[in-house]
Amino acid sequence: MKPHKQKSIHWNSERVRELRSHLGMTQQELAEELGTRQQTISEWETGMYSPRGTSSTVLSIIAERSSFKYRVRR
Repeated sequence: MKPHKQKSIHWNSERVRELRSHLGMTQQELAEELGTRQQTISEWETGMYSPRGTSSTVLSIIAERSSFKYRVRR
């Protein structure tokens, strides 16, 4: 059996905000879930920075487990 490979999603400010809203969480609650600072979540949501590495992977796992639907823009 092959291991499940997580899809690579580009987490931009809009997607982070939409996921947090989908989860019904505050920035502080999401930060605690991810083990980061509330300020980091704010910086992601304002587009100052984007989640990378482990943070991006964990966001993807949380999104998948919560049945978050990614909107694809063309």
